[in-house]
Amino acid sequence: SNPNFHPIPILNPNAAPPLNDHLISFPTPKKRRRGRPQRSGATSAYQFLTITNGSFSPNLPNSNPNLDLNSIPSSSAATEQTTQPKTDDEIIVISKESTAEALTALSAGFPADSLTEEEIDFGVISSIGGIEQVNYILIRNHIIAKWRENPSNWVTKDMFVDSIPKHCSTILNSAYNYLVTYGYINFGIAPAIKEKFPGEPSRSNVVIIGAGLAGLATARQLMRFGFKVTVLEGRKRAGGRVYTKKMEGGNRVSAAADLGGSVLTGTLGNPLGILAKQLGSSLFKVRDKCPLYRTDGSPVDPDMDMKVEMAFNRLLDKASELRQLMGEVSTDVSLGAALETFREVYRDAVTEEEINLFNWHLANLEYANAGLVSKLSLAFWDQDDPYDMGGDHCFLPGGNGRLVQALAENVPILYEKTVHTINYGNDGVQVMTGSQVYEGDMALCTVPLGVLKSGSIKFVPELPQRKLDGIKRLGFGLLNKVGMIFPYVFWGTDFDTFGHLTNDPSSRGEFFLFYSYATVSGGPLLLALVAGEAAHRFETLPPIDVVAQVLRILKGI
Repeated sequence: SNPNFHPIPILNPNAAPPLNDHLISFPTPKKRRRGRPQRSGATSAYQFLTITNGSFSPNLPNSNPNLDLNSIPSSSAATEQTTQPKTDDEIIVISKESTAEALTALSAGFPADSLTEEEIDFGVISSIGGIEQVNYILIRNHIIAKWRENPSNWVTKDMFVDSIPKHCSTILNSAYNYLVTYGYINFGIAPAIKEKFPGEPSRSNVVIIGAGLAGLATARQLMRFGFKVTVLEGRKRAGGRVYTKKMEGGNRVSAAADLGGSVLTGTLGNPLGILAKQLGSSLFKVRDKCPLYRTDGSPVDPDMDMKVEMAFNRLLDKASELRQLMGEVSTDVSLGAALETFREVYRDAVTEEEINLFNWHLANLEYANAGLVSKLSLAFWDQDDPYDMGGDHCFLPGGNGRLVQALAENVPILYEKTVHTINYGNDGVQVMTGSQVYEGDMALCTVPLGVLKSGSIKFVPELPQRKLDGIKRLGFGLLNKVGMIFPYVFWGTDFDTFGHLTNDPSSRGEFFLFYSYATVSGGPLLLALVAGEAAHRFETLPPIDVVAQVLRILKGI
């Protein structure tokens, strides 16, 4: 048995009725690693709906063992009905691939056994719980999976008429309309999607603040729905924190460097992965091999590396068990304090090299969470794990700026428009940039959290208190990168990442990880990452000193 494999119970008041007590778990990597791919041992498990031998199996942890599945009727499109059944009378059978379809929906962010709050608010079914909800989930999953087979196509309701029983047409309409309205299907940049854009807007005027990925994606969706859209962007370019810069060296050497978001962390449910597919671009999997090097430049023994990594993951599991025992008290304890306590108690890292390796894993964790482990809550640090996108971590050849360019196509964007005031009320909105005023029926603000925290945008009237409280509570971290282009690839081509240890715990995040983009950037490009406390100190260092320090590390390896 795998000690890292723990099913996560889904405790949801909106869950479908408990119809089976058999639990089938779907393993996905925990968010312990981002820079260095997670080894296969550390996984989380999620439950999902299945159909086996014509019978429905929801795989819920709180199931009724006394319920006989054979007594539950099921129907399919091919079954002749002498009377027209109601949608809540029987569980339908749509596809033999219901398990795979459930996994696809899970990767898109949908819980396997329940409705999202969004779906409930949309009114997708007449009553929560019961067989109608089960049928809705099966139909929803089927539609999502069908579109994901070829996201360059436009999926219509008519495509499902033959596979879904007629008495479920109301559920089909509801599921399809919800998925289209909220952009889970039929979105993106494929020609078939673009063809659906109306020639002239017929609905309200929306002013969008920010031309990052959120602003661009929203603008395209609203334009597709017939809204008139104006996007205001403070910079001279679109993309926000996604920025691909062409770096040039001597002898006509050049490379496309992603100075912002650079890795698609999971591709199964990642909408950016879908956009890349629509572009016709193959994604490059970040390979698992990630050698580590000691402070003196010599390679870390692979057995030692594996030993400390397993110990580190075991301590994370111990921390999870601790918070369950502590209950609400765990909200006042940091993840860092718990890990250090367990390390000392279990003596998993005691030699100098083991401690340096342990600190490297802490730096990688701080990178993955964009925050210091001393600031991460033991209770909540991994609360988004159930929504983690499965699949490989990948590079997009040529840089993620290609996605920005595609999303910005034909979107009305006004650049160098820094918004300072937003007036809003029953009569619409006024968005002010400098001395200019842009009016609309509504405004959508997609600026980063840091901008909201700074108060540089004045809202009139003030935002509701719940939003102000949320802005205040939320934190965000810091990551710095050093991009370097060389005359040739001197570090080898059989891996995409390598790491470097340090003796100083406070500097553990300093150039702890290097990304090689030689395979996808068009040139011999390395990116060095700076995370944790080191990232904050990095902000004040002169660039020439930083590059010299990185080169010293590389020359020593």
